[in-house]
Amino acid sequence: MSILDPRVPAVLLRLDRNPFHHGTLGAVRSLGRAGAEVHVVADCAASPVPHSRYLHRTHRPPPPDADPAAVTAVLRRVAAALARPAVLIPLDDAGAIAVSRAHRELAGPYLLPGRPGALAERVADKARLAEVCRALGIPHPRTVLPGNAAEAGAAAERLGLPVVAKWSRPWLVPGDSGLRSTLLLRSAAEAAALYRRSAEAGSPLLLQAYLAPGPGRDWFFHGYADRNGALHGGGSGCKRRAWPPRAGATAVGRWVPNPRLHTAARELVRTLGYRGVLDLDFRHDPARDAYHLLDFNPRPGAQFRLFADGRGIDVVRALHLDLTGRPLPDAAPLPGRRFVVENHAPLAALTAPLRSGPAELAWCARDDPGPARALAQLWPRHAVRRLAARLPRPGRTSAVSPAPPPPPTTDAAHEKASSR
Repeated sequence: MSILDPRVPAVLLRLDRNPFHHGTLGAVRSLGRAGAEVHVVADCAASPVPHSRYLHRTHRPPPPDADPAAVTAVLRRVAAALARPAVLIPLDDAGAIAVSRAHRELAGPYLLPGRPGALAERVADKARLAEVCRALGIPHPRTVLPGNAAEAGAAAERLGLPVVAKWSRPWLVPGDSGLRSTLLLRSAAEAAALYRRSAEAGSPLLLQAYLAPGPGRDWFFHGYADRNGALHGGGSGCKRRAWPPRAGATAVGRWVPNPRLHTAARELVRTLGYRGVLDLDFRHDPARDAYHLLDFNPRPGAQFRLFADGRGIDVVRALHLDLTGRPLPDAAPLPGRRFVVENHAPLAALTAPLRSGPAELAWCARDDPGPARALAQLWPRHAVRRLAARLPRPGRTSAVSPAPPPPPTTDAAHEKASSR
């Protein structure tokens, strides 16, 4: 018997161009295994995702840098082809914001969680999130929005070098700009030079005090807030390895109960009136014994399958169940469960069967071998192209001198950076 209502298809939307977004495959498998017909609206060229047996059909996405109206038009065409209501699940911040802006237009052909106004954009915007944290008294790195290059340099010195630089709306950074959504800057001159590229980045530059990484300091929380604001399908996890090292998305994560993160998530959902899937990133500051909220992502995180519980419920299944009027079962947590991304942590993937506790691999699955086989062919070519692109070329200069890897922020931000 299907866990989900098989009459209601699921449409996954992803606007970024990362062909190795394992969260997309995770959602395809989770929903498909549970009985839903799964459609993907994304650029799947040179991606392992179309090789999944659980994917019903891919649909052409809107062009790069499409405005919200163009995204809405594509989604309406997909809905017309389906000819029945579907659950719509954005998998990146740009998609979540586009859907939020067109909520009224899309609420007929799609089943969507209720969400006040522009809340998705408010929490995804790095500058506005800092305001939310200040208003709610939630720990957050000290943040400054400089008004010009000179102010950027002065703010970097005032915050204390090194300093973290972020673009307020990283989903607007052009893919061919060479800009990264997050950088660790070592001098005031670097901060001033980066500020001068604000127009190119498409959103304001903000500077944050640097919280040093370390073992056991990087945490995340995933959940689905139902129509009443109750959290389902997730939990708290600790990032054990990242890619790029010390800098990027979760390569190895472990489900570790952390009541303080649960409390923070519940308070955010209650105060903001948030509904839908959320992915929160935290960094623990041992000096203050505080968990600083680094990012609030209004969509599933790429490692959401870490929190598949003993009843098979994760955040995307919880969303589908709730929006189709089916009951959500009580949680059955599986602390100690691990999630490993094979192309980013190959050694951990090889030793996963030898370690204690259950584990899930991002790409390899016995019941769905096609994506792993495709990854084995596509990933080496991708890695070679990236390496060639990073080799110095005669006459090539940069507005900002090379910096060490940035501290962890959102999965989406680093996935975008790593796909360039």
